[in-house]
This record gives sequence, C-alpha cells and structure tokens, in this order.
Amino acid sequence: MSIRPQRIEFPRTVGAVRRAVQSAAARGLRVKAVGSGHSFTAIAAAPGVLLDLTDLSGIVDVDRERSRVRLLAGTRLHRIPSLLAPYGLAMQNLGDIDRQSISGAISTGTHGTGARFGGIATQIVGATLVTADGELLAIDEDESADLLPAVALGLGALGVLVDVTIQCVPAFVLHALERPEALTDVLESLDDRVEASDHFEFYWFPHTDRAMTKTNTRLPESAPRHPLSPVGKWVDDTLVGSGLHQVACSVARMLPATVPTINGTSVRVWGDREFTDLSHRVFATSRTVRFREMEYALPAEKVRPAFDALRALIDERGWRISFPIEVRFAAADKLWMSTAHGRKTGYIAVHRYWREDPSEYFEAVEEIMVAHGGRPHWGKMHTLDATALRERYPHFGDFVGLRDRLDPNRMFQNAYLERVLGE
Repeated sequence: MSIRPQRIEFPRTVGAVRRAVQSAAARGLRVKAVGSGHSFTAIAAAPGVLLDLTDLSGIVDVDRERSRVRLLAGTRLHRIPSLLAPYGLAMQNLGDIDRQSISGAISTGTHGTGARFGGIATQIVGATLVTADGELLAIDEDESADLLPAVALGLGALGVLVDVTIQCVPAFVLHALERPEALTDVLESLDDRVEASDHFEFYWFPHTDRAMTKTNTRLPESAPRHPLSPVGKWVDDTLVGSGLHQVACSVARMLPATVPTINGTSVRVWGDREFTDLSHRVFATSRTVRFREMEYALPAEKVRPAFDALRALIDERGWRISFPIEVRFAAADKLWMSTAHGRKTGYIAVHRYWREDPSEYFEAVEEIMVAHGGRPHWGKMHTLDATALRERYPHFGDFVGLRDRLDPNRMFQNAYLERVLGE
C-alpha cells in the first residue's frame, strides 16, 4: 500500500512535536510519528500529518549511578552503542537488525533472542509522551508508574514518544559460535540448548536437513576479543550473506525447481565461524536483500510442534521457499501488548523474497501459528483483528481503555490500529 500524507514535518525539538500535534488537532487531522520505516505493516501510515523523528536524536541525560540513559525518540539503534561507550554501558539485548529508531523498535515489540532476556521494550524504565492535547506526559517509576507497561510498548496508539529512558548494563562482549548442524539434532536438543545458552537461535533452509545455529555467550568487557577480520566479515556478510543470496533469490524466482539445490549450497557456504567482539557488533548484522516477513510469538513449548507442522506444510504444498525460517526465544515479560507477555516465548519467522507473492504461504503459516496460540509481531505481516487479538492478551481491554482516555478523538489512529485495536 502507499500513503500520501497531507503534511510532513521534521521536528528537531520536543517543543516542535507539541506544536505539530496542536496544529493538527486544530485542523482536524490525525498524526503519526514514523521512525525508520522498517515495519512490514502499516502501523505508522499517516494519511494526515506525518512526523519524521529523524532529527529528534541523541542523549538527553545520563544517570551514571543507576546506569540509565535518556534518549530522544528518533535515535537510531545503530548509533546508541557509540553514545553509550563513553559511559562504559551497553543495551542488555538487541535484535539482529539495528536500523530502527529506538521509539519505533519498542513500539512494535522488536526483540532479539535469549531465554533470559526480554525484548527491547523491557529495557525501558521511563518515557515522555506528547498526548492528543499537545501536553507532555512523563512516565517512570515515580510518576504515572502504572502506565509504563502500556507506554513502553504502545503501538503508537497512545501519543508521540519524544524520549525514552533505557536501563543499561555494563559494556560486555559476546563469544559467537555459528555453525551448520543436522536439523534433527538441533530439534531434539532444542530445549536444552535454549536454556543453557545466553542467546540461541537457528535458521532452517527449507528443502534441506541442516540448520544454521547461532550461540552467543556473554563475557565481561575485559575478556579477550577475537573479532572477525574485515575481509572475513565482508566475505561472510556482504558477499555471501547479501550478494550471493540476492542472486540466489533472483534465480529461484525465475526457476523455482532450483530452490532445493540453491538452499543446499547456501547451507554449505554460510556460517561455520567463531569470534568474540563487542556485543552490538555480534547481535546485529547487515541485511540488504529485500523481503517480506511474518513472525509469530508462541508459548515456548509450542515451538517444536509448530515448526514440525510448518515443515510438513511446505512438503505437502510443494512450495519452493528460498528464504530461511528463523527461530528465536525470549523471556516472559509484563508489558501489556508484548508478544511475550506472561509466558516464555519462542518466535518463528517466515520470509519471502520481495518480488514473490507471499499471500498463500503466509496465510497457511498463520493458520498453524494461530492454532498453537501464536501472537503476531506488531510490525510484521499478519491478518488478525481486534476480535482475535483480544483473547490473546490479558490486558487488551486495559490497553484499549487507556487509549480511549489519552486519545478519545483518535488523533493517533490509522487503519492498521483500527483493525488491531478496534474503533
């Protein structure tokens, strides 16, 4: 879909955001803030006024004693490590892509992997929101603390985030072990691997019997580092991970029968490396091949049966799927609209090359995920509406009630939010 906003603004200050919201209200226009535009859904679509927060970036202040850093909402994730470095701090966990803004990442439920670690929004201990009347609403442990579980992952429905406070941790390094393994071995030992590792995930290329596993172990910042060489990193991530994968996807689209061979080759040339580096350099990787994605959060114990059903589905339908399926994990949390709310969670993500129609594949996968208690990632493709989602979130009614109170005239509503939250 495409949206042509009536007005686009680039506020550089919190005051400018307030004025933009007040001006839009006076003209009867709706307002949406946008981060980096990474979401696959229309969660930030703005037919009225679009606020691009790119220029609302950087550190506001640092609480050295409590290791807390307050950042302006438009700050990109990939910039945060350098901002935290002078203070010897890091974010506790990150996803595998770092191009998003901090506000966009938390508002859509962006997460990494690790059974003892929550999504990025769980690291938020304070926030400031511009509400529908253009006023500031500060939320932290001392002020409106009861709202934090809603505002930290607010879907953009409660107002415009202008700053967030992150609970950081001392800087650390990660020892990364990436290797291909027999898929059967990975699945049979999956629970043990997840529990024994700080951060574990695996990718499976359909039509193969191999899995690409990633196991990251947290070490103190003082630990010896053995980073990838610049040449080795370029070969793995740019030449193979992006360049050759782009070629493979293009060939597979034109000649679907070649997909099993291409995927088998990909398993042989990807991964199989070991290195140690600063945490953010290990968590995030470069992704340049365009794709569409659906991801569902499942109770951790349902990951294996859902994954097995997905494998069987691909075989039964005779599809040729060139993109790998990704499986990750996260700790339970208490955020009202978090996909990991109240339960240990596993994530299964499916992708399709952007020039291929994902509809049939994604619809069938969604049926499996819904049947296993899945909750869709807010920033990735899905078809569920408020009726279906209400029963999957214990605090759904509380969140909608807060939305009704903070935004009674639906200043921050759009078609996507109307679908998933109701009118």
